[in-house]
Amino acid sequence: YQRRVHGDWGCCPSRNGDLDTMVSLKLQARLAANVLKCGRGRIWMDPNESSDIKMANSRANVRKLVKDGFIIKKPSKIQSRSRWRKVQSQKAKGRHRGPGKRKGTKEARCPTKEIWIKRLRILRRLLKKYRASKKINRHTYRVLYLKCKGNGFKNKRFLLEYIHNSKLMRRKERELESQLEAKRIANEAKREKLHAADLKRREKEKAGRKTGSTTKK
Repeated sequence: YQRRVHGDWGCCPSRNGDLDTMVSLKLQARLAANVLKCGRGRIWMDPNESSDIKMANSRANVRKLVKDGFIIKKPSKIQSRSRWRKVQSQKAKGRHRGPGKRKGTKEARCPTKEIWIKRLRILRRLLKKYRASKKINRHTYRVLYLKCKGNGFKNKRFLLEYIHNSKLMRRKERELESQLEAKRIANEAKREKLHAADLKRREKEKAGRKTGSTTKK
């Protein structure tokens, strides 16, 4: 009864402050709840304007009172998230995670299969990204894909290091091959030069023998 007397939709004191003369505003509370689309408990009516509110017997009049600010829809009650955020920030630091807070075995709390799936998806996502950006070709992608499937890389860092090192090794191999090719070409040119000089020397010797034989005759 106390809530109804001093509250929102029950009996309110009149404008002149006479508490003996009480005004029933049940109709206005019901209309206001219908207009504002909420329950009666969220309707607030100004107790100082009870005489004007009492005269409102239609939805149009109630809308006018809402516009004037004599009838207000209270905000809905919500559960605060501040305490939850505080606990979560502490849990991120490792607090509230001791043996007394744990329920379930280690495998139940964090299944190894879920860890494996998350890790593999990260590695495959990285491979797909590198293949799309032409950092690796499709043959290298297939080799690394199978290595990831076979648990060849512990995490993304190891995979990146492997890709970087393999690129360096291939670059060194190409440089070494180019050096060997240049050396081989130089050796062939040198051999050809020596062979030409040897042929020239032999021709000279042969010509010298012919001239010597003619002089003896």
